[in-house]
Amino acid sequence: MADKDKKEAQEAIKEEMAATATSGKGRDWAQLYKKEDWWANWLGLALLLFALVAFWVATPADAPEQLAEHEAVVEYEEERAPFATIEQIKAQDELDAVQARDYGLGPAMGWLIQRPKGWDDNPIEAFYMSESRAAEMREEAKPAYEEAQQATEEALAEAEEAQAAAAEADFEDEALNEEAVNAIDAWLDARDAESSARSDANVSGYNVIPSMILLMILTGLMFSIGISFMGGNVGTFLVGYPIVFIISIIGFFIGNHAIASEYGLSYVLWCIIIGLLISNTLSTPGWVKPAVQTEYYIKTGLVLLGGSILFGLILMIGAPGIVVAWGVTPTVLIIGYWVGNKYIKLPSKPLNICVAAAASVCGVSAAIAAAAASKAKGEELTIAVGLSLVFTALFMFLIPAFVVAVGMNPILGGAWVGGTVDSTGAVVAAGELLGPGAMYTAATLKMIQNVMIGILAFGIAAYWAVKVEREGSNVELSVGAALREIWVRFPKFVIGFVVASVFFTIVYESLGHQMGETIVSDGVLGGWANPLRAWFFAMAFTSIGLATNFRELAKYFAGGKILYHYVFTQGFNLILTLFLAWLMFMVVFPGITEHLMEIR
Repeated sequence: MADKDKKEAQEAIKEEMAATATSGKGRDWAQLYKKEDWWANWLGLALLLFALVAFWVATPADAPEQLAEHEAVVEYEEERAPFATIEQIKAQDELDAVQARDYGLGPAMGWLIQRPKGWDDNPIEAFYMSESRAAEMREEAKPAYEEAQQATEEALAEAEEAQAAAAEADFEDEALNEEAVNAIDAWLDARDAESSARSDANVSGYNVIPSMILLMILTGLMFSIGISFMGGNVGTFLVGYPIVFIISIIGFFIGNHAIASEYGLSYVLWCIIIGLLISNTLSTPGWVKPAVQTEYYIKTGLVLLGGSILFGLILMIGAPGIVVAWGVTPTVLIIGYWVGNKYIKLPSKPLNICVAAAASVCGVSAAIAAAAASKAKGEELTIAVGLSLVFTALFMFLIPAFVVAVGMNPILGGAWVGGTVDSTGAVVAAGELLGPGAMYTAATLKMIQNVMIGILAFGIAAYWAVKVEREGSNVELSVGAALREIWVRFPKFVIGFVVASVFFTIVYESLGHQMGETIVSDGVLGGWANPLRAWFFAMAFTSIGLATNFRELAKYFAGGKILYHYVFTQGFNLILTLFLAWLMFMVVFPGITEHLMEIR
């Protein structure tokens, strides 16, 4: 084993032990600006609050009256007819047309967060289209648009006639109601076709390169603030950051190709693949590595994600999620440790608990916590972390592929991912491959599981003091010590995630549904946080690829008892997590799963 690996592992253990040792000596306020989790909170919350102020101030003063007027029409029509009438649909269109992103800083913010556009046979059009080319396309699309307009007008006339006939019978004639519904559906289909033709007929020239360059500069400077306070080298970070950002652009570029879009091969996959190709062929250059900050990017993105998940949804996922995460995690840890001792007969108990913790909780963080609690050697932690990284890289692709191949419910698949894939970044990447609802489920369940790190670390330390190394132990076995241990190891970015969710839930509810949709859903989230989150996730997935070198990890597949132990523990974890996730999400709480399936 390389001396460098041993040294890094030993330093990680010492850092964890130092954090635990000082946890009871008053409040260490420096943690608020020296730790990655807190910087993810500050940056994510600052971005959300900036957007809220920008969109709230810019929304027209008469927007509430406009929305109330159209909403009254919708409510009246819902009472009047047993189906969505033409008037109701048009009023809903007017409601949807009031968008906060169209006012004030909204257009400029939308310009800044642009990504490569969809393309088919001309890759340049993902980034640039001249106005002359756009004029040619408008001219080519004009006949189809005019034809679609005519078809929509005819379909509307037929729908109005059918609805009028149903209204004359006070909507009590089922046959007339059905005819009206069919005619309105045909009008909606024609209108959708017209909308698509209108997009082609109204295309204009664009150039997304300047906005992406500016976004790269601004986000690089933003992240460098945290790097500076955390003791990193801002200069080396900023040198490597453009490479991470450019690879993310390439990931979006490939993912937006027509064929990739058709088969759901999104940017997530391509960012990871490109990173892996670089790290496993040319090898990630040393000057790029300071910008490979997977957890920093993903945690900041997750705080933004918190703003888009109303707190009720977190509570909804939390009910089955707690059973899955908190039921599986300690069970797998205990069984894994027991099997490692009794049957596999690992030579070292600290090594045993480190491997079991890495496989059962959340990989690297859990292994470090277990190593500090059990006083493991540096090389023992290195082995546990190495195995965790190998299987994380594999499961990140294999589990989503298996879920899709067998036709598993994506929400169930997301819960399975959240409980078994070992790092937060990989969990989000795997969840994204299954869809938005699956990603929300996976990320939330993983955060619930992460809370177990401190609890299990205290449990391991207590077990070591009472059962393994009784003599000379100075572990404090008290409720206060347990709570301090839990707080020290608690993933602080979860606080930002929950605060964002609670705050924007309160804002949304206080504004009312329609204004909440306009300012929060359309403005803060749709016009800023969600696209920006995609950029941060892309950089995190790129970093995962750049940081994963299979040649370096191959040594952990050398065979022997340690590998057998990890495979057994992780295999048991996969089976138990899938069973409990199926029980909770498909049997006990099927309504929650149905609701999550509707997320787009």
